[in-house]
Amino acid sequence: MAQSAWQDPEPLALDTAPVPEYGSGSLADLLPTLAAGLEVPGFTAAIPELAPASRNCVFLIDGLGWEQLKAHPDEAPFLHSLLPTSRGSTGRPLTAGFPSTTATSLASVGTGLPPGEHGLPGYTARNPRTGELMNQLRWKPWTEPKAWQPYPTVFQLADAAGVHTAQVSAPMFEQTPLTKIALSGGSFLGRLSGEDRMDVAAQRLAAGDRSLVYTYYSEVDGKGHRFGTDSDAWRGQLMYVDGLARRLAEQLPPRSALYITADHGMIDIPFDEQSRIDFDEDWELSAGVALLGGEGRARHVYAVPGAQADVLAVWREVLGEQFWIASRDEAIAAGWFGPSIDERVYGRIGDVVAAAHDDVIITASVNEPHESAMAGVHGSLTPVEQLVPLLEVRS
Repeated sequence: MAQSAWQDPEPLALDTAPVPEYGSGSLADLLPTLAAGLEVPGFTAAIPELAPASRNCVFLIDGLGWEQLKAHPDEAPFLHSLLPTSRGSTGRPLTAGFPSTTATSLASVGTGLPPGEHGLPGYTARNPRTGELMNQLRWKPWTEPKAWQPYPTVFQLADAAGVHTAQVSAPMFEQTPLTKIALSGGSFLGRLSGEDRMDVAAQRLAAGDRSLVYTYYSEVDGKGHRFGTDSDAWRGQLMYVDGLARRLAEQLPPRSALYITADHGMIDIPFDEQSRIDFDEDWELSAGVALLGGEGRARHVYAVPGAQADVLAVWREVLGEQFWIASRDEAIAAGWFGPSIDERVYGRIGDVVAAAHDDVIITASVNEPHESAMAGVHGSLTPVEQLVPLLEVRS
């Protein structure tokens, strides 16, 4: 919040913000590395310590951050055994990318590209063509998927190269635009239960001499948003998904590598006025703002034409001790969205970008009532949100 009159605010320097490890240790580097090991043309191994395998499976657990996993050995004994503290394990963290949110991360995983190239730079982002905010997870309002994200997925390129590819997930995701532009290629196999997904993923691995299979589980994230990561409901989901991972690992066919990862971590934010700053009730923050995008810990702020400099100055004055506050060009130059930005993506990024450093979020109680009521949140550049596991099992 704003400082008292006698205090000089000391905004966080942008160079203190940890930049995702694009090109060497981010989510966007995982599938290209596996594709290179499968000799798919055009790919190189960005994570060279991952030895090639004939059959590769990625199990993505939505919302399970590296820090949360490390803190819960009793609830996740199998996953914990794969951490680097265990004898013979090769587990390590990856960075999710910015913002650390599901739509952005799944697009990074599936395309092998950072957000500045695939073009999903947040939970919601402005469509420069229409001026509307687009929800990139729910794909509302409707936007032509291939126009929004035109690059082929790694799965599509692997399938074209003769690799047996498949995605095993909940049936409801098969026809979603996000799946089409980020995770399609080969076969989609919808299964309702987590156990069925693990069994089918193992079967699909065995079906080809060269295989690339993806499977997904969402409810760790769901319980974290609703109840927080310090809740019994969240711990119960961690226990369940630990059993799923073990089930899949025990069924791996020969010459297989299983990689268990996530799309982001999560942080619990207290329900008080100091921790939850309501944009819809704050005249200072809303002055000169045409649209508020992103989410609580990673905001895209779109200014009224001509007000960009004023909005940047006010946001820095009011929030600069708790957030990294950057102009669009500063955030791009700092590498938050990757080493390069496609021209079509530039206008999707806010005139001002705010990434939370402290345990605080910017809510919007009127326009985002559901999101504003979440206990657990994510999106920013802090390690608790950015770091996700990369755990390996080989057969």
